[in-house]
Amino acid sequence: MVAYQLSVFAENKPGRLAKVTGILKKGKINIRAITISTSDGFGVINLIVDDPERARSILEDEGLTVSMKEVVAVVIEDKPGGLDKLIQLLFDEDINVENAYGFVLESREKAVFVVDVNQLEKTQKVLEDAGLKTLDAQALSAIEPFHYMKY
Repeated sequence: MVAYQLSVFAENKPGRLAKVTGILKKGKINIRAITISTSDGFGVINLIVDDPERARSILEDEGLTVSMKEVVAVVIEDKPGGLDKLIQLLFDEDINVENAYGFVLESREKAVFVVDVNQLEKTQKVLEDAGLKTLDAQALSAIEPFHYMKY
């Protein structure tokens, strides 16, 4: 299964991120994960959203430069070594991780690690053979938010 990552390209200056989040809010698009990186005055905002096609369309309609790429969202254990297990598996298969980020689903239980890899089909096969679960765009959009317990 694949998920879709949107990458929005923007100048690194006040208001650019607010423009993106404002557009998505107005379009009733839910952001599931976000990373931001900058270099030399420009930045890339990577997003996992609940409706990637519609999000891309409304962002482009507002004049933003957006690309959409297939990525793999892997469910891993939220414990020491959970991420290493995945990374070592990819390394053993000579799969290069080009971009990645993660988020916790259930503390001390499960997390999702999103990987942009150089060999998508091979990665999917390796993960399937290893018994690791992946999430597609629909499964990512259905994730219930984690509720923190108040003490």
